[in-house]
Amino acid sequence: MNSSLDPNIDKSIAYRSWADHKIDQPPEWSVVIPAYNESERVVPTVGAIAAHLCRSGTPWELIVADDGSTDDTVEVLNGLGLANMRVLVAEQNRGKGSAVRRGMQAASGNIVLFADADQSTPIEQFETLLKALDNGADVAIGSRSMEGAQVANKSATRKLFSHGLNILVRFGFGIPYQDTQCGFKMFTAPAARALFAHQLIDQFSFDLEILYLARKANMTVAEIPVEWIDAPGSTVDPAKVAVEFLKDMAVIRWNDIRGRYRGLTHDLSA
Repeated sequence: MNSSLDPNIDKSIAYRSWADHKIDQPPEWSVVIPAYNESERVVPTVGAIAAHLCRSGTPWELIVADDGSTDDTVEVLNGLGLANMRVLVAEQNRGKGSAVRRGMQAASGNIVLFADADQSTPIEQFETLLKALDNGADVAIGSRSMEGAQVANKSATRKLFSHGLNILVRFGFGIPYQDTQCGFKMFTAPAARALFAHQLIDQFSFDLEILYLARKANMTVAEIPVEWIDAPGSTVDPAKVAVEFLKDMAVIRWNDIRGRYRGLTHDLSA
């Protein structure tokens, strides 16, 4: 794995090559963006991700997993005509967890990142998580709560909401991570295959389920402080999400008791 950018690469030439010509080898990296009615925000995000990662000289692909958008998100993305971007179209809205799962299962890179369409965590944090995988982690998760994280524009309501969820997760669910819900997570391909093949939650709490499964499979998870900016236009309703989160915590436990995660393996040679 290469966790650095090449300063000698002309980023405009590298971007143009990536945009116009299909890579002639399997991608080393895959980036997955879940999107629902993101026609106004997704294009700048695609541009920022492509401009940054093209400087690496590493073959990579971009996958946007649409979640049944009712605006022109799909049309706008397809109109970009990017040779190494795929747009996965869903017939109906099923939830962020469903979109991420479809994207992760379609990815063919040795390293797979999913990142939110609003780019609340800048793509420049990519190398920070990649270093954790270089050092042996199976999963690296961005954290807004760890010491060293740089968080901007986060409202008091969201701070209270996040703190409450963290307490529930750490003390009520036995998962030690300080931030399970940051939309910036990276996986080795074997870890991604194993985890997302067993993911059952389609909504907001899928992150929690994935980390529960990673812990169950004895995977190494590195939690990394990242930069995070509360992007305008969020459609998250904290009260509604809190209720769903509590319900899904019970669902995850019940799924485990019923054996619905049976067969989860951690074969890193797969």
